[in-house]
This record gives sequence, structure tokens and C-alpha cells, in this order.
Amino acid sequence: MADAAALLKLAETDVSQEITAAEYTPVLTNPPFVFVDGTFNTRDMGLVPGRHNTMRANFAFRSGALTQITDNGRAVLEGKLGIKRVFDLRSPEERRAAPDPALEGVENTWIQSSRPDSTPDLDRFVAGQGEDGYREMYLEVLDVYQESWKAILTHVRDRPQDPFLVHCTAGRDRTGVLSGLLLTLAGASPDTVALDYLLSRIGTEPVRMMLLDFAVAGTNAKSQDQPGFYNLINLRASCWKAFVDGVQKEYGGFEQFVTDKLGFSKDDLAKIKANLTKP
Repeated sequence: MADAAALLKLAETDVSQEITAAEYTPVLTNPPFVFVDGTFNTRDMGLVPGRHNTMRANFAFRSGALTQITDNGRAVLEGKLGIKRVFDLRSPEERRAAPDPALEGVENTWIQSSRPDSTPDLDRFVAGQGEDGYREMYLEVLDVYQESWKAILTHVRDRPQDPFLVHCTAGRDRTGVLSGLLLTLAGASPDTVALDYLLSRIGTEPVRMMLLDFAVAGTNAKSQDQPGFYNLINLRASCWKAFVDGVQKEYGGFEQFVTDKLGFSKDDLAKIKANLTKP
């Protein structure tokens, strides 16, 4: 496993610059990443290096889209990783264009969000490194996917022996918000949570050009040179911190969001935290 400092340095590569295969292959084939043929950005949340990552390994996984998974990849998910449930955070349109595969012995769960995601306003990403835009965008994700968060946390509470995987299209934004929530509940340090978020820069490198095109279409950008666009598609620790500060201001923190907004009891929260850290 690469150390946190080395991973952070590579993850801070600007998205306008290529990370070569020679640089990313050793990372993507070792923890916390898991090589699942035909997928990308797949990793074990419990193996992110850093201080105080007490989340247990081999339980909570995250990835990008599963549509292109190969037979070998299926065997890894079904067998080696023992995934019992997949949570799909994508929109109906994304799912129709690229349906999830049926995996043997794996329950697929998709829950309609409370409303469609807003189209990012690139003007909100122009200042600084895009902190204002990211705070607003991720707070919206936290809000509109509440039913999915409830289902995932209920799984953690009630099925601690059943490993699960959460994904969206790129496995970085919607999935990143969920991963940050889980790692925080598990007691990981803020630096470790931020590193997990930034690792998607490395994990998406094999499909970087495809995701750039996806981002242009999803933002109605006139071109990749439009102001704010590169701030939106980069991943930066300052933007994650802006979101975390927003959660603190809006809800009093992630734990309060789970109890006050999602409706879990204090006993539920204690069990969720325990199941994230101990089998």
C-alpha cells in the first residue's frame, strides 16, 4: 500500500495534466484501490491510509459505473470481495443509458432522488478554487439523496456481515459525499477523509477524457475553457473542506445530519458507528 503522502501528491495532479499509466497502474492495483476488471475508481474505504482510519476493511466499497465490468470483474465482486449489495446513486437517465449488470447473489438497490440534480452554475466555481460552487453542489447532493443515505445506513446498522458497494457514474462526487459521511462516522481524521475524496483524481485517470466530455455536457459549458469549468472538474482539499464547513453550519455536523435530518436514533447512530469499525 502506498503511503498517504505519496498518494496525496499524485492525487493533487491537475486534471488538465495526464497521470501516466506508469504512474497510476501501481496505485490502482494496490490498496486502497481494488482491481475489478471493467470498472474504475474502485476502492475499499476501510483501507485509505492515514491517521485514525478506524473503518474496517472488506465491508464498504466505492466505485464508478459498473456497466463495462468483465466476467473476471464479476468474479472479483461476487467472490473475492463478497459484495452482497450494490447501491446505485445515478439518475434515471444515467441508468437507462448504462444499466447496472445483474450480479449473482448481489442485491441491486436504486432509490429515486427527491428531485433531479441541478445543473452546476459555472459562475459559482470561478472564484478561488471553486469552493463556493462545491459547497453548494455537495450540500444539494446531501439533501436530495437522503433516501439513499437512509438505505445505506440502515444496511450498515442491520447487515454488518454483508459487504456493499456504492457507485455513481464517475464515483467521485455523489459517491464521494457518501464515503465522506461513512468515514466521518467511523472516526477517520479529517485529513484521511479528504484523502479518500482526492483519490478519485487517480481512480478516474483511465477514463479522464470520457469524464471531461461528460462534464461539458452536464454543465452546458460552451467549451472546457469556460471560466469555472476546470475548477469544477478538479478535486481539491479546499473544496471538500468548504463542504464540510457547510455541513457544520447547516446541520451541526454529519452526526447531527444522521439523527436530526435522516431520523436515526442515538442508539441507531451508535450501532452504525460500531458496525463501521468492528465486524
